[in-house]
Amino acid sequence: MLITSLENTKIKNYCKLQHKKYRDLTNEYLVEGLHLVQEAAKNKVLQEIILLEGEQVPFDVPYLYVTKDIMKKLSSLDTPSTIIGLCTKKVSSQITGSKILLLDDIQDPGNLGTIIRSAAAFNIDTLILSPDTVDLYNSKVLRSTQGMYHYLTIIKMPLESALEILKNKDIPLYGTNVNHGIDVRTLPTHDKYALIMGNEGQGLKDKYARLCNQNLYIPMNQQVESLNVAIATSILLYELDK
Repeated sequence: MLITSLENTKIKNYCKLQHKKYRDLTNEYLVEGLHLVQEAAKNKVLQEIILLEGEQVPFDVPYLYVTKDIMKKLSSLDTPSTIIGLCTKKVSSQITGSKILLLDDIQDPGNLGTIIRSAAAFNIDTLILSPDTVDLYNSKVLRSTQGMYHYLTIIKMPLESALEILKNKDIPLYGTNVNHGIDVRTLPTHDKYALIMGNEGQGLKDKYARLCNQNLYIPMNQQVESLNVAIATSILLYELDK
């Protein structure tokens, strides 16, 4: 089946998935590029593929062909891919495992995507996103994760509720504080922990810092005031995973 009209109902519905409101309404999202589509297929969330006319069908799922103009309309890239996947969200609500990362209002899609990749690399079990954190299914977030979001339990919930659950599970909570923290390299190894990271502008809010069992800092050149939140999170997760 080849679709040639931008007015096609299916194409209009796919275009709506570029907006968070419609992704939330339908519990669907798009991924672009062969690698992300492969990861979606591997994790059994791939519903359908949209292919540029003339391309081979790489997966045993429903498919349709579209013209270059339609692929450009659906794409979020300057140079559109030849394949887009329609996927179903995996909705999680239970905090699982004993290594937890909490993110407070991260705004930059690239930062969130990088953090997700690092969380997967350093054995985080559950990632908790505050309600005002950038949408997990934003196209830039998905590209930055390189498909690693499939390998974590990811929950969006108020952090106050999450912290209460962690307290009941007796999981120690770490925050960050340059002036009143301890060198993360000196921290003893733990089988269970939770790390909370503040957003790009404000850092960790006082109301959360006060709840932490311990605040950490990353020693670095004194001429450098701070690190990008994704870089800082990656370093902390690496040290905590030793």
